Amino acid sequence: MTPAHAQLLRDLLHTQQVAALGTLHQGQPYVSMVPFARRPGGTDFIIHVSQLAAHTKDMQTHPSVSLLVMALSTPEVMAQETARITVQGEALQLARDTSEYAAARAAYLARFPQSEPMFGFADFWLFAIVPEAIRFVGGFAQATTISPETFARLLVES
Repeated sequence: MTPAHAQLLRDLLHTQQVAALGTLHQGQPYVSMVPFARRPGGTDFIIHVSQLAAHTKDMQTHPSVSLLVMALSTPEVMAQETARITVQGEALQLARDTSEYAAARAAYLARFPQSEPMFGFADFWLFAIVPEAIRFVGGFAQATTISPETFARLLVES
């Protein structure tokens, strides 16, 4: 991955706040929208979701998920040139009485401070999406697959 693409990846994850979350719902693919944060120094994506949502039940039943984060499209850029990252990973529900939960909560609230009241609702849970495979597209014909280890390194480089 070129330094320019690495910077594009970091910028994408910093500027975009929502992802498309793909789960397995009653044996069929299901896609929903979730706000996401990342733990500083880590590769996990943190999402805060309601137990009432179909995707939450899906993750509890089948923890294999996919996230798609993409740049906003613009009229002057072909759709196929839009920068994006697809993460395939495992969704782990975080137990509330752990330091891992506290760190994930802090990261989420640092990005979405207006979400503080939702942490008082008993049906909302934090999940960490742990990347297992990452596909980054930096533009037309500029796709690359990166390992979780490379992803971790790219996230901290400047």
